[in-house]
Amino acid sequence: MPLPKLPSKPATILATQDYPTAGAARPATKTPAAKKVAAPIIEAAIAEVAKPVRNAATKIKQVAALMVAKPAQAPAPAPVAATPVAVAAPAAKARPAAKGKVTPIQSVKQVEQPHPAKHKAVEVQLKSSASRAADQRGISKLFVLDTNVLMHDPSSLFRFEEHDVYLPMMTLEELDNHKKGMTEVARNARQVSRTLDALISNTDDDAIEHGILLSKLGNKDAKGRLFFQTRLQSADLPAGLPVGKADNQILAVVRSLESEQEGRPVVLVSKDINMRIKARALGLPAEDYFNDHVLEDTDLLYSGIVQLPDDFWNKHGKDMESWQESKNGYSSTFYRVTGPFIPSLLVNQFIYLEPKNGETPFYGQVKQINGKTAVLQTLRDFSHTKNNVWGVTARNREQNFALNLLMNPECDFVTLLGQAGTGKTLLALAAGLAQVLETKLYNEIIVTRVTVPVGEDIGFLPGTEEEKMSPWMGAFDDNLEVLNKSDSDGGEWGRAATQDLIRSRIKIKSLNFMRGRTFVNKFLIIDEAQNLTPKQVKTLVTRAGPGTKILCLGNIAQIDTPYLTEGSSGLTYVVDRFKGWTHSGHVTLARGERSRLADHASEVL
Repeated sequence: MPLPKLPSKPATILATQDYPTAGAARPATKTPAAKKVAAPIIEAAIAEVAKPVRNAATKIKQVAALMVAKPAQAPAPAPVAATPVAVAAPAAKARPAAKGKVTPIQSVKQVEQPHPAKHKAVEVQLKSSASRAADQRGISKLFVLDTNVLMHDPSSLFRFEEHDVYLPMMTLEELDNHKKGMTEVARNARQVSRTLDALISNTDDDAIEHGILLSKLGNKDAKGRLFFQTRLQSADLPAGLPVGKADNQILAVVRSLESEQEGRPVVLVSKDINMRIKARALGLPAEDYFNDHVLEDTDLLYSGIVQLPDDFWNKHGKDMESWQESKNGYSSTFYRVTGPFIPSLLVNQFIYLEPKNGETPFYGQVKQINGKTAVLQTLRDFSHTKNNVWGVTARNREQNFALNLLMNPECDFVTLLGQAGTGKTLLALAAGLAQVLETKLYNEIIVTRVTVPVGEDIGFLPGTEEEKMSPWMGAFDDNLEVLNKSDSDGGEWGRAATQDLIRSRIKIKSLNFMRGRTFVNKFLIIDEAQNLTPKQVKTLVTRAGPGTKILCLGNIAQIDTPYLTEGSSGLTYVVDRFKGWTHSGHVTLARGERSRLADHASEVL
């Protein structure tokens, strides 16, 4: 059977009708020859289904007769071998039928399954089968930690709740080898060593043998014990595996623990994919360290936007109050509404209602929530030319929401998420220039980003800090050129003078020198924030002094940092933790506005 075609969009499951159908040796047609080829397949499928229901032979005959009588009226099903739902027969025996026909297997057992395009399939189970079985039985597990888990998250020792943690001697040996240097990995290795030293201090040998309480240092959530490898443990691994390799020695410890502690699940936790594959190949339970994930499914990430139901005003319009206020030179209307939909909203979340009957759409923002009562504020229309920001107007609904956040001085922290070409950098830079040079709300714009190359590194760069960072800031140079071309009144000399003035108010800084700094009245833009770890994001956001606004821009689908995923990225971390705060806001930009070529490329490539 030929393979199904690749999906046209990333992370999208093909619809049922998009899968190709195939016959025994060539594409099935409506010719009599094709019917002869398909006949043995149908008979084999009927026989396979009939095994568990031999006493119901009459039903199968009725179904077969119904299929022969009405083959064209039934809808075209998905191929049995291509769908993840097992019906009755194995995928190797139940081949898909010709187009327009229904196989007996699907007629015998009609099961309504969710459409694959509406429900995201679970690619990989986060937990191993042994771990899931232990959760069902309520048994505490023994987790054997690989070195990369400790170097990735120094606090991982205290993230396993009531379960016990076991550290092989080889893990401690690898920690010692990675403790030197100024990298993030070296700092984490030293932090783990200090934590272990604090745990074993004032502890006798018997306590180390029987386990040290992980709650000793005040971590009340960690109710398990910490065990060290105190004696040589030998296990029979396949003869082909090198004995001296550290991964194989840790696998030997896991197998030895399984034989020593029968009945208790022993699970290897590692960030190394190949290590987990080797463990599963040897029959050892292994799983990824997923406690650093903010969300298990990034589709559940807070978008900052919600569409109101069509009957919102009918259910929430009773006893509604409205008034007008002028803030920041703009008059807006406020509504106080009460109803059942209000508890699902968050403060500073954008709401919209676009009636299909031609009525005026409503765009607003949640300002206050008290039980089932909320205060809604109308938005400023930045899509109109009179409200342009440094010559930039909003081209879609999400960009209008983003500009309302960027131009709001009461919003101190803004996160913009979106694919390439949605206008994140352009909107941020235009809002910064307008508030630095026109309203003078901030002193200057500070731009920074993590320097993670897409391909191979080109080596050291010459010059000062700003000159070294300039190759990484090509996106801002491109957007500055676009913003500067919009001013055509002053001529060539006027544009040159404006460009010099703009560049004098924009400072490019490196992340490496942010520790200990305090920014006062600055407009700080953190570009490519998806490549930052939660710890690095915390370091940057805590640099904010009085009157400083921080913007985090990024696309979680373009992560270049090793060991970071969409669920554990620092950008995902701050979006989830800051939602609902009065002085922060988030918008997920959905539609690309770069060019028709870029939009088409993002869809088909």
